[in-house]
Amino acid sequence: MEDREEGTRGKELWFARTLEQVKQQARVQGSCISEEQVREAFQELELGEEQLGMVFDYLRKQKIGIGEPVDAEEELTEEERDYLRAYMEELEGLPAYSQGQVEGYTIAAMAGEADAQAKLVEIYLKDVADIAKLYTGQGVLLEDLVGEGNLALTFGTGMLGSLEKPEEAQGMLVRMVMNAMEEYIQENASNQKTDRKVARQVNRVADQARELARELHRKVTPGELAQETGLSMESIRDAMRMSGYKIEDIDDAEENL
Repeated sequence: MEDREEGTRGKELWFARTLEQVKQQARVQGSCISEEQVREAFQELELGEEQLGMVFDYLRKQKIGIGEPVDAEEELTEEERDYLRAYMEELEGLPAYSQGQVEGYTIAAMAGEADAQAKLVEIYLKDVADIAKLYTGQGVLLEDLVGEGNLALTFGTGMLGSLEKPEEAQGMLVRMVMNAMEEYIQENASNQKTDRKVARQVNRVADQARELARELHRKVTPGELAQETGLSMESIRDAMRMSGYKIEDIDDAEENL
């Protein structure tokens, strides 16, 4: 029984890792991947057509095109479109470089030349904006995604010395930009979860204080609230601090805490 459970967990982990690898591959390819590439990636897991269909649906929801790129701007808000338009207009003033020049700057950046690294940042700024469009609709601002991507790009150009070939540079920089955006989205989601938890705790204490205040026809002290409701003094103190001592039905909150 335990061997079977371990086998199932192992398969689930393998599936999760493979799915993440497919996502990364698609992002590097311009947020597009072929059906054949997906099938090949999951071949050893022997997924059925229904399971593969679920994988394709998931990828589409992640704004990854199957066989052809998705229209990344289709779901942008008007505010995001305005920001993107203004941002791209700013970048129009930057010079255009030939492929040979880009390769030359890349080689120099790999050798640690700061000027060449700065040139590469300029060259890939438009790519950061294009990547950011793929991560919209996940609870963060487009301009924040661009900011995180630009920071990752600047940091990444200083890390190119670890590469052996200049043609590996673009893929490395793109991955670093994507990872930075994904980490920012995850961090934001975690903060939102914490904020909701805080709000629930404050509301719980405020509701109990309001109910008791109605019974007593006056504001209540934290001690009374703890005694009458069973709330711990610690939870009341935490709620009061988190609310900025603004739970109106608790009297002299800061003094009594």
